Amino acid sequence: MAAKKRKTGISTNAIHGGVDSPVAGAGVSAALVQSVNYVQDFGTSEGMMYTRYGNTPNAERVQKRLAVLEGAEAALVLSSGMGATCCAMLALVRSGDHVVSSSWIYGGTRRLFMEDLPGMGIEVTFVNPMEPRGWRKAVKKNTRVIFLESPVNPTCRVLDLTSLRTMAESKGLALVIDSTFASPVNFRPIEHGVDVVIHSATKYLNGHHDILAGVILGTEPFIEEARRKMAVWGQAPDPFACWLLERGLKTLAVRVERQNENAMRIAEWCSKDPRIARVHYPGLPDHPDHEIARKTLDGYGGMMAIELVGGGGAAEAFLGRLEIFTHAASLGGVDSLVSEPRYTSHEFLSSEERSAIGIPDGFLRMSIGIEDADDLIADIEQALPQQR
Repeated sequence: MAAKKRKTGISTNAIHGGVDSPVAGAGVSAALVQSVNYVQDFGTSEGMMYTRYGNTPNAERVQKRLAVLEGAEAALVLSSGMGATCCAMLALVRSGDHVVSSSWIYGGTRRLFMEDLPGMGIEVTFVNPMEPRGWRKAVKKNTRVIFLESPVNPTCRVLDLTSLRTMAESKGLALVIDSTFASPVNFRPIEHGVDVVIHSATKYLNGHHDILAGVILGTEPFIEEARRKMAVWGQAPDPFACWLLERGLKTLAVRVERQNENAMRIAEWCSKDPRIARVHYPGLPDHPDHEIARKTLDGYGGMMAIELVGGGGAAEAFLGRLEIFTHAASLGGVDSLVSEPRYTSHEFLSSEERSAIGIPDGFLRMSIGIEDADDLIADIEQALPQQR
Protein backbone atom coordinates (compact mmCIF):
# COMPACT_ATOMS: atom_id res chain seq x y z
CA MET A 1 0.00 0.00 0.00
CA ALA A 2 1.45 3.36 -1.04
CA ALA A 3 2.22 5.81 1.74
CA LYS A 4 -0.14 8.77 2.06
CA LYS A 5 1.39 11.85 0.49
CA ARG A 6 2.44 14.41 3.09
CA LYS A 7 0.52 17.70 3.04
CA THR A 8 2.83 20.57 2.21
CA GLY A 9 2.80 24.02 3.80
CA ILE A 10 1.72 27.38 2.42
CA SER A 11 5.23 28.56 1.48
CA THR A 12 6.02 25.32 -0.32
CA ASN A 13 2.70 25.45 -2.17
CA ALA A 14 3.32 29.06 -3.18
CA ILE A 15 6.57 28.03 -4.86
CA HIS A 16 5.88 24.50 -6.12
CA GLY A 17 2.11 23.92 -5.97
CA GLY A 18 0.40 22.43 -9.01
CA VAL A 19 3.62 21.89 -10.98
CA ASP A 20 4.98 18.52 -12.09
CA SER A 21 8.42 17.42 -10.90
CA PRO A 22 11.11 19.12 -13.00
CA VAL A 23 13.00 17.20 -15.64
CA ALA A 24 16.66 17.54 -16.60
CA GLY A 25 17.25 20.63 -18.71
CA ALA A 26 14.08 22.44 -17.63
CA GLY A 27 14.39 25.98 -16.36
CA VAL A 28 14.04 26.46 -12.61
CA SER A 29 12.14 29.65 -13.43
CA ALA A 30 9.12 29.10 -15.66
CA ALA A 31 9.46 30.30 -19.24
CA LEU A 32 7.32 33.17 -20.47
CA VAL A 33 5.35 32.05 -23.53
CA GLN A 34 4.39 35.42 -24.97
CA SER A 35 2.01 34.21 -27.67
CA VAL A 36 -1.67 34.78 -28.30
CA ASN A 37 -2.28 31.74 -30.51
CA TYR A 38 -0.86 28.21 -30.78
CA VAL A 39 -0.53 25.59 -33.52
CA GLN A 40 -3.66 23.43 -33.66
CA ASP A 41 -4.21 19.87 -34.91
CA PHE A 42 -6.31 19.29 -38.04
CA GLY A 43 -9.87 17.99 -37.86
CA THR A 44 -10.50 18.58 -34.14
CA SER A 45 -11.14 21.32 -31.64
CA GLU A 46 -9.43 19.32 -28.89
CA GLY A 47 -6.34 20.96 -27.47
CA MET A 48 -7.04 24.39 -28.95
CA MET A 49 -5.22 27.06 -26.96
CA TYR A 50 -5.92 30.78 -27.17
CA THR A 51 -5.05 33.49 -24.66
CA ARG A 52 -8.62 34.77 -24.37
CA TYR A 53 -9.70 31.29 -23.23
CA GLY A 54 -7.32 31.33 -20.25
CA ASN A 55 -5.79 27.95 -21.18
CA THR A 56 -2.31 28.89 -22.36
CA PRO A 57 0.91 27.75 -20.61
CA ASN A 58 1.51 30.62 -18.18
CA ALA A 59 -2.19 30.91 -17.28
CA GLU A 60 -2.60 27.17 -16.70
CA ARG A 61 0.53 27.00 -14.56
CA VAL A 62 -0.42 29.82 -12.19
CA GLN A 63 -4.07 28.72 -12.02
CA LYS A 64 -3.07 25.27 -10.79
CA ARG A 65 -0.85 26.84 -8.14
CA LEU A 66 -3.58 29.17 -6.92
CA ALA A 67 -6.02 26.26 -6.61
CA VAL A 68 -3.53 24.39 -4.44
CA LEU A 69 -2.94 27.48 -2.26
CA GLU A 70 -6.65 27.99 -1.59
CA GLY A 71 -7.60 24.30 -1.43
CA ALA A 72 -9.98 24.71 -4.39
CA GLU A 73 -10.76 22.29 -7.20
CA ALA A 74 -9.87 24.89 -9.81
CA ALA A 75 -8.90 28.52 -10.33
CA LEU A 76 -9.25 31.07 -13.10
CA VAL A 77 -7.04 34.13 -13.56
CA LEU A 78 -8.62 37.20 -15.14
CA SER A 79 -7.43 40.64 -16.20
CA SER A 80 -8.53 42.47 -13.01
CA GLY A 81 -10.17 42.00 -9.64
CA MET A 82 -13.37 43.61 -10.88
CA GLY A 83 -13.25 41.37 -13.95
CA ALA A 84 -13.11 38.42 -11.56
CA THR A 85 -16.08 39.69 -9.54
CA CYS A 86 -18.15 40.40 -12.64
CA CYS A 87 -17.49 37.04 -14.30
CA ALA A 88 -18.05 35.15 -11.05
CA MET A 89 -21.44 36.78 -10.57
CA LEU A 90 -22.45 36.32 -14.22
CA ALA A 91 -21.62 32.62 -13.86
CA LEU A 92 -23.89 32.35 -10.82
CA VAL A 93 -26.96 34.47 -11.56
CA ARG A 94 -29.32 35.20 -14.44
CA SER A 95 -32.11 37.69 -15.11
CA GLY A 96 -34.81 37.21 -12.48
CA ASP A 97 -32.38 36.06 -9.79
CA HIS A 98 -31.66 37.78 -6.49
CA VAL A 99 -28.43 38.43 -4.61
CA VAL A 100 -28.06 39.24 -0.91
CA SER A 101 -24.91 41.24 -0.30
CA SER A 102 -23.12 42.70 2.67
CA SER A 103 -23.32 46.49 2.57
CA TRP A 104 -19.65 46.60 3.61
CA ILE A 105 -17.97 45.97 0.27
CA TYR A 106 -15.45 47.55 -2.08
CA GLY A 107 -16.76 50.60 -3.93
CA GLY A 108 -16.36 49.06 -7.39
CA THR A 109 -18.33 46.00 -6.35
CA ARG A 110 -21.03 48.20 -4.85
CA ARG A 111 -21.41 50.03 -8.16
CA LEU A 112 -21.66 46.71 -10.01
CA PHE A 113 -24.41 45.61 -7.63
CA MET A 114 -26.26 48.94 -7.58
CA GLU A 115 -26.08 49.86 -11.27
CA ASP A 116 -25.11 47.06 -13.63
CA LEU A 117 -26.67 43.90 -12.20
CA PRO A 118 -30.11 45.54 -11.79
CA GLY A 119 -29.83 46.62 -15.44
CA MET A 120 -29.55 42.92 -16.32
CA GLY A 121 -32.66 42.06 -14.33
CA ILE A 122 -30.74 40.84 -11.28
CA GLU A 123 -31.98 42.22 -7.97
CA VAL A 124 -29.53 42.95 -5.14
CA THR A 125 -30.43 43.53 -1.49
CA PHE A 126 -27.82 45.03 0.84
CA VAL A 127 -27.78 44.09 4.51
CA ASN A 128 -25.81 45.13 7.57
CA PRO A 129 -23.49 42.12 7.91
CA MET A 130 -23.44 42.37 11.70
CA GLU A 131 -27.17 41.65 11.94
CA PRO A 132 -27.66 37.86 11.50
CA ARG A 133 -31.44 38.14 11.29
CA GLY A 134 -31.03 40.70 8.51
CA TRP A 135 -29.43 38.10 6.24
CA ARG A 136 -32.28 35.64 6.76
CA LYS A 137 -34.98 38.30 6.28
CA ALA A 138 -33.39 39.40 3.00
CA VAL A 139 -33.42 35.93 1.41
CA LYS A 140 -36.20 35.38 -1.15
CA LYS A 141 -37.41 32.43 -3.22
CA ASN A 142 -35.29 33.60 -6.15
CA THR A 143 -32.13 34.29 -4.10
CA ARG A 144 -29.13 32.48 -5.56
CA VAL A 145 -26.06 34.10 -3.96
CA ILE A 146 -24.86 35.48 -0.64
CA PHE A 147 -21.94 37.84 -1.20
CA LEU A 148 -19.58 39.33 1.35
CA GLU A 149 -16.08 40.67 1.82
CA SER A 150 -13.83 39.87 4.78
CA PRO A 151 -11.71 41.47 6.02
CA VAL A 152 -13.66 44.47 4.80
CA ASN A 153 -12.18 47.17 2.58
CA PRO A 154 -11.34 49.72 3.96
CA THR A 155 -12.61 49.39 7.57
CA CYS A 156 -10.80 46.09 8.33
CA ARG A 157 -13.88 44.52 9.92
CA VAL A 158 -13.81 40.71 10.07
CA LEU A 159 -17.04 38.78 9.55
CA ASP A 160 -18.06 35.50 11.16
CA LEU A 161 -18.99 33.02 8.43
CA THR A 162 -20.49 30.34 10.68
CA SER A 163 -24.16 31.33 10.53
CA LEU A 164 -23.93 32.39 6.89
CA ARG A 165 -22.46 29.04 5.89
CA THR A 166 -25.25 27.20 7.71
CA MET A 167 -27.93 29.35 6.10
CA ALA A 168 -26.40 29.02 2.62
CA GLU A 169 -26.21 25.24 2.93
CA SER A 170 -29.78 24.91 4.22
CA LYS A 171 -31.22 27.03 1.41
CA GLY A 172 -28.96 25.84 -1.41
CA LEU A 173 -27.33 29.23 -1.95
CA ALA A 174 -23.82 29.94 -3.21
CA LEU A 175 -21.67 31.62 -0.54
CA VAL A 176 -19.22 33.96 -2.25
CA ILE A 177 -16.43 35.93 -0.56
CA ASP A 178 -13.92 38.51 -1.67
CA SER A 179 -10.84 37.52 0.34
CA THR A 180 -8.38 40.01 -1.15
CA PHE A 181 -7.39 41.60 2.18
CA ALA A 182 -6.50 38.27 3.76
CA SER A 183 -4.62 36.37 1.04
CA PRO A 184 -4.39 32.57 1.33
CA VAL A 185 -1.63 33.02 3.92
CA ASN A 186 -4.01 34.47 6.51
CA PHE A 187 -7.33 32.89 5.51
CA ARG A 188 -8.54 30.16 3.16
CA PRO A 189 -12.34 30.54 2.95
CA ILE A 190 -13.02 27.19 1.26
CA GLU A 191 -11.81 25.49 4.45
CA HIS A 192 -14.68 27.35 6.18
CA GLY A 193 -17.41 26.21 3.80
CA VAL A 194 -17.32 29.05 1.25
CA ASP A 195 -18.23 28.04 -2.31
CA VAL A 196 -16.52 30.75 -4.36
CA VAL A 197 -13.47 32.84 -3.49
CA ILE A 198 -12.46 36.02 -5.31
CA HIS A 199 -9.16 37.89 -5.13
CA SER A 200 -7.83 41.00 -6.74
CA ALA A 201 -4.48 39.41 -7.65
CA THR A 202 -3.18 42.94 -8.22
CA LYS A 203 -2.80 43.08 -4.45
CA TYR A 204 -1.14 40.52 -2.15
CA LEU A 205 -0.94 37.65 -4.63
CA ASN A 206 1.35 39.63 -6.93
CA GLY A 207 2.70 41.91 -4.23
CA HIS A 208 4.79 44.30 -6.33
CA HIS A 209 2.32 46.88 -7.72
CA ASP A 210 3.16 45.92 -11.30
CA ILE A 211 0.25 43.88 -12.69
CA LEU A 212 -3.52 44.08 -12.88
CA ALA A 213 -5.23 40.70 -12.40
CA GLY A 214 -8.01 38.88 -10.59
CA VAL A 215 -8.68 35.29 -9.50
CA ILE A 216 -11.83 33.18 -9.07
CA LEU A 217 -11.65 29.86 -7.19
CA GLY A 218 -14.25 27.13 -6.75
CA THR A 219 -15.44 23.82 -8.17
CA GLU A 220 -14.35 22.73 -11.63
CA PRO A 221 -17.87 23.06 -13.17
CA PHE A 222 -18.27 26.57 -11.78
CA ILE A 223 -14.82 27.64 -13.00
CA GLU A 224 -15.61 26.35 -16.49
CA GLU A 225 -18.76 28.49 -16.54
CA ALA A 226 -16.77 31.50 -15.30
CA ARG A 227 -14.17 30.77 -18.02
CA ARG A 228 -16.91 30.93 -20.65
CA LYS A 229 -18.03 34.32 -19.31
CA MET A 230 -14.42 35.51 -19.26
CA ALA A 231 -13.93 34.56 -22.91
CA VAL A 232 -17.15 36.28 -24.01
CA TRP A 233 -16.53 39.46 -22.00
CA GLY A 234 -12.83 39.62 -22.91
CA GLN A 235 -11.47 39.51 -19.36
CA ALA A 236 -8.48 37.18 -19.88
CA PRO A 237 -5.02 38.36 -18.74
CA ASP A 238 -2.01 38.40 -21.03
CA PRO A 239 0.78 35.80 -20.58
CA PHE A 240 3.23 38.29 -19.08
CA ALA A 241 0.76 39.20 -16.32
CA CYS A 242 0.37 35.49 -15.52
CA TRP A 243 4.14 35.06 -15.49
CA LEU A 244 4.58 38.01 -13.12
CA LEU A 245 1.76 36.71 -10.91
CA GLU A 246 3.47 33.35 -10.57
CA ARG A 247 6.75 35.07 -9.78
CA GLY A 248 5.05 37.15 -7.09
CA LEU A 249 3.41 34.09 -5.53
CA LYS A 250 6.81 32.60 -4.74
CA THR A 251 7.38 35.21 -2.04
CA LEU A 252 3.75 35.46 -0.91
CA ALA A 253 4.21 33.82 2.49
CA VAL A 254 7.34 35.72 3.53
CA ARG A 255 5.86 39.02 2.34
CA VAL A 256 2.55 38.59 4.14
CA GLU A 257 4.16 37.34 7.34
CA ARG A 258 6.38 40.45 7.41
CA GLN A 259 3.39 42.68 6.63
CA ASN A 260 1.44 41.05 9.46
CA GLU A 261 4.28 41.81 11.89
CA ASN A 262 4.78 45.37 10.68
CA ALA A 263 1.07 46.23 10.75
CA MET A 264 0.70 44.89 14.30
CA ARG A 265 3.58 47.05 15.55
CA ILE A 266 2.34 50.14 13.74
CA ALA A 267 -1.25 49.68 14.89
CA GLU A 268 -0.12 49.33 18.50
CA TRP A 269 1.96 52.50 18.22
CA CYS A 270 -0.86 54.46 16.56
CA SER A 271 -3.36 53.35 19.21
CA LYS A 272 -1.32 55.20 21.87
CA ASP A 273 -0.98 58.52 20.04
CA PRO A 274 -3.60 61.15 21.01
CA ARG A 275 -3.42 62.76 17.56
CA ILE A 276 -5.04 59.64 16.12
CA ALA A 277 -8.71 59.39 17.07
CA ARG A 278 -9.15 55.73 16.17
CA VAL A 279 -7.18 52.78 14.82
CA HIS A 280 -8.83 50.03 12.80
CA TYR A 281 -6.82 46.81 12.99
CA PRO A 282 -8.23 43.37 13.89
CA GLY A 283 -5.08 42.44 15.80
CA LEU A 284 -5.80 45.03 18.49
CA PRO A 285 -7.73 43.68 21.50
CA ASP A 286 -10.23 46.56 21.36
CA HIS A 287 -11.14 45.92 17.72
CA PRO A 288 -14.84 44.89 17.60
CA ASP A 289 -14.02 41.70 15.69
CA HIS A 290 -10.79 40.78 17.45
CA GLU A 291 -12.12 37.47 18.79
CA ILE A 292 -13.48 36.42 15.40
CA ALA A 293 -10.16 37.34 13.78
CA ARG A 294 -8.19 35.50 16.45
CA LYS A 295 -10.18 32.31 15.92
CA THR A 296 -10.40 32.33 12.12
CA LEU A 297 -7.33 34.11 10.73
CA ASP A 298 -3.77 32.84 10.68
CA GLY A 299 -2.54 36.43 10.69
CA TYR A 300 -4.19 39.81 11.21
CA GLY A 301 -3.04 41.20 7.89
CA GLY A 302 -1.10 44.12 6.50
CA MET A 303 -4.11 46.41 6.15
CA MET A 304 -5.10 48.95 8.76
CA ALA A 305 -6.79 52.32 8.93
CA ILE A 306 -6.55 55.39 11.12
CA GLU A 307 -8.87 58.31 11.78
CA LEU A 308 -7.07 61.57 12.51
CA VAL A 309 -8.16 64.14 15.03
CA GLY A 310 -9.16 67.11 12.90
CA GLY A 311 -10.97 65.19 10.15
CA GLY A 312 -10.43 65.78 6.44
CA GLY A 313 -8.17 68.81 6.80
CA ALA A 314 -5.83 66.95 9.13
CA ALA A 315 -5.74 64.01 6.72
CA GLU A 316 -4.67 66.20 3.80
CA ALA A 317 -1.92 67.85 5.84
CA PHE A 318 -0.73 64.45 7.07
CA LEU A 319 -0.55 63.05 3.53
CA GLY A 320 1.48 66.02 2.37
CA ARG A 321 4.17 65.40 5.02
CA LEU A 322 4.68 61.65 4.55
CA GLU A 323 8.08 60.65 3.20
CA ILE A 324 8.17 56.82 3.07
CA PHE A 325 4.48 56.00 2.63
CA THR A 326 3.30 56.67 -0.91
CA HIS A 327 -0.09 58.30 -1.42
CA ALA A 328 -1.56 55.93 -4.01
CA ALA A 329 -4.50 53.64 -4.59
CA SER A 330 -4.28 49.84 -4.43
CA LEU A 331 -2.70 47.78 -1.67
CA GLY A 332 -0.89 44.60 -0.70
CA GLY A 333 2.53 45.25 -2.22
CA VAL A 334 6.00 45.48 -0.74
CA ASP A 335 5.81 49.31 -0.74
CA SER A 336 3.72 50.93 1.99
CA LEU A 337 0.80 52.95 0.60
CA VAL A 338 -1.83 55.22 2.08
CA SER A 339 -5.08 56.34 0.49
CA GLU A 340 -8.15 58.37 1.40
CA PRO A 341 -11.32 56.41 0.50
CA ARG A 342 -13.41 59.57 0.16
CA TYR A 343 -11.35 60.35 -2.96
CA THR A 344 -10.86 56.78 -4.24
CA SER A 345 -13.01 53.68 -3.70
CA HIS A 346 -15.92 55.49 -2.02
CA GLU A 347 -15.81 58.89 -3.73
CA PHE A 348 -19.27 58.39 -5.24
CA LEU A 349 -20.87 58.32 -1.76
CA SER A 350 -21.74 61.43 0.21
CA SER A 351 -19.93 62.26 3.45
CA GLU A 352 -22.99 61.11 5.40
CA GLU A 353 -23.22 57.82 3.47
CA ARG A 354 -19.54 57.11 4.07
CA SER A 355 -19.83 57.88 7.76
CA ALA A 356 -22.78 55.49 8.01
CA ILE A 357 -20.56 52.59 6.88
CA GLY A 358 -17.64 53.58 9.11
CA ILE A 359 -15.61 55.82 6.79
CA PRO A 360 -15.79 59.39 8.15
CA ASP A 361 -13.75 62.28 6.75
CA GLY A 362 -10.23 61.98 8.13
CA PHE A 363 -10.22 58.20 7.57
CA LEU A 364 -7.00 56.92 5.97
CA ARG A 365 -6.43 53.38 4.71
CA MET A 366 -2.87 52.15 5.14
CA SER A 367 -1.36 49.23 3.26
CA ILE A 368 1.72 48.25 5.25
CA GLY A 369 4.68 47.01 3.23
CA ILE A 370 7.86 45.18 4.15
CA GLU A 371 10.04 48.17 5.04
CA ASP A 372 11.52 48.41 8.55
CA ALA A 373 8.65 48.97 10.97
CA ASP A 374 10.65 51.53 12.96
CA ASP A 375 11.05 53.66 9.82
CA LEU A 376 7.35 53.47 9.00
CA ILE A 377 6.44 54.49 12.56
CA ALA A 378 8.89 57.39 12.41
CA ASP A 379 7.34 58.52 9.13
CA ILE A 380 3.85 58.51 10.63
CA GLU A 381 5.06 60.35 13.73
CA GLN A 382 6.76 63.17 11.82
CA ALA A 383 3.73 63.57 9.51
CA LEU A 384 1.29 64.04 12.37
CA PRO A 385 0.77 67.63 13.61
CA GLN A 386 3.29 68.69 16.22
CA GLN A 387 2.00 68.27 19.75
CA ARG A 388 1.70 71.44 21.84
